[in-house]
Amino acid sequence: MKSVEAVEISPAHSAASENSHPVPSSEAWRARAADQQPDWPDPAALQATVSFLAGAPPLVFARECDALLDRLGEVALGRAVLLQGGDCAETLGSVTADSVRGKLEVLLQMAAVLTYAAGVPVVKVGRIAGQYAKPRSRPTETRDGVTLPSYRGDAVNGLEFTVEARTPDPDRLRRVYQASAATLNLLRALSTGGHADLDRVHEWNRDFVSLSAAGRRYERLADEIDAALAFIRACGLGTSTPRTTEVFASHEALLLDYESALVRTDPDSGRRYALSGHMLWIGERTRRLDGAHVEFAAGVANPLGVKLGPDAAVDDVRGLLDRLDPHRTPGRLTFVARMGRDLVRDRLPGLVEAVRAQGARVVWACDPMHGNTRTAPSGHKTRRFDDILDEVTGFLEVHRTLGTHPGGVHVELTGENVTECLGGSSGIVADDLGLRYETACDPRLNRAQSMDLAFRIAEWYSAEKRRLGRPRPSRPRPSVMSWRPDYAPSLVPRPSADL
Repeated sequence: MKSVEAVEISPAHSAASENSHPVPSSEAWRARAADQQPDWPDPAALQATVSFLAGAPPLVFARECDALLDRLGEVALGRAVLLQGGDCAETLGSVTADSVRGKLEVLLQMAAVLTYAAGVPVVKVGRIAGQYAKPRSRPTETRDGVTLPSYRGDAVNGLEFTVEARTPDPDRLRRVYQASAATLNLLRALSTGGHADLDRVHEWNRDFVSLSAAGRRYERLADEIDAALAFIRACGLGTSTPRTTEVFASHEALLLDYESALVRTDPDSGRRYALSGHMLWIGERTRRLDGAHVEFAAGVANPLGVKLGPDAAVDDVRGLLDRLDPHRTPGRLTFVARMGRDLVRDRLPGLVEAVRAQGARVVWACDPMHGNTRTAPSGHKTRRFDDILDEVTGFLEVHRTLGTHPGGVHVELTGENVTECLGGSSGIVADDLGLRYETACDPRLNRAQSMDLAFRIAEWYSAEKRRLGRPRPSRPRPSVMSWRPDYAPSLVPRPSADL
């Protein structure tokens, strides 16, 4: 594993040395073991790319990251729900207007259904504009006696099984930056140009219900949303507001040369942000407390996520809290449970209780994809919709039993009608997998399956509201940002907020 010394963007905040939890330098990760990094064959080429990225404009803005932190603070406090979804692995060839529009549309459709059913805002975060690298279980792949480096995503090498394609190429990082910029421009144009208007989104949902084999099951909820939108229009209110059209970008912070080169210091606050995306997460394979990824993440002010598999221990969670959210700021940290349908009800409760005992206000999200992957007789990696739904159901049941807030879901999906996951109302079976199996890595829910999942989660929320009785409207509370305008990771202790 080789890395280079990146250009230092800015010195650490001057207050860090006076605090018991100093913010690490943006380059401090280089002193730690960095898992899942490519073996770049040309250090000079990597240095040239890193220097380019260090001088390039940021892909997102610090105030946008703060806005997402505020929104996730509402999720952590039980006043909103998180919907995070998108490609398993983006590809450089898929950055088209149709592809980006499809992903945005399915997120908006799912959010509209969940907003009505849950009765709270839905924070929409895409796995988009940066999800170009993937961790691998093995560094190499062997076919017919030939061994080559594993495909690590388009940010590193190509999918084709040739020496040329599989050789890590640092110039791909430059292309990823450019592709991410184009994707973000498309997202902003679509979300602010009327494409995300609730009336339009609900018409798409109506089309889904009318065409779905399970349409009759979902028709009642769709009718209720119809009535709610009619009431809004009758009151003279609009169905397109900044909150309903707001979509943020996230990806796994895997390639640390790329991420650290895009760290910038906000001139107004003095805080450092990783401006490759609004939210970054650390994967299950790279979340060790003494590793480079946790060290890097501790030094930036973005909202952060951490994936937790079935082997995650209470001590792991406590250590991550202390390292990444020492001042227990609502929304700073999202724990994404990826336990598998068979283990979520057994393994998750102890972790949730440990976090609550620490007084932390994290977002709990469910990734029902990675713990439910199997190989079909055809050799395709796939997932069963019923397994995905069962893990989400188990996640919701755990939080209901504990009296904690099930913050949301984190799913791999696409707006295309692919045939990668089995089941759902479209009835995909194993023999169908080869028809449109287009993923560069792991199988994704197609548009219909994504909507099936949204309606089924919405049914759970609706049943919960009936079980508990519809609560009376509460007086609005100040936003998280209003009482910590100068938030900086590991700098200034903040008061905890009670529900």
